[in-house]
Amino acid sequence: MKITLGGISKPHSSKTMKTGDWGTEYPVVDEEKCTACKTCEYLCPDACIVVVEKEDEKKVAVPDYEYCKGCGVCFSVCPVDAIKMELKDIYKLEVC
Repeated sequence: MKITLGGISKPHSSKTMKTGDWGTEYPVVDEEKCTACKTCEYLCPDACIVVVEKEDEKKVAVPDYEYCKGCGVCFSVCPVDAIKMELKDIYKLEVC
C-alpha cells in the first residue's frame, strides 16, 4: 500500500478494518434517556453509532462495537446525557 501525504488510506477500507478493540472504553446508551436526536450519529468520526427503531417503536442510538474506537465524542455531545463511557472488562482491576 502506498501512503500518500497525510496518510490517507483507500476509500471504504474501514469496512474491512474492524477497530472496535482499539479503545479502553465503550459507549453505553441509556434507552430511557435517549431522545433519538441523532447528534451522536452526525458527529461520530467513524460513523459507528446510528439511531434505529426498536421493536416497541422507540427510536434509540445504537453503537456498533466492532468499529467503535471509544473516542467518547458521542458521550461528549449528547444533550440529554444518555450516553456514558464504560471501561472495558479487560482493563478493570480486581482489588483483593
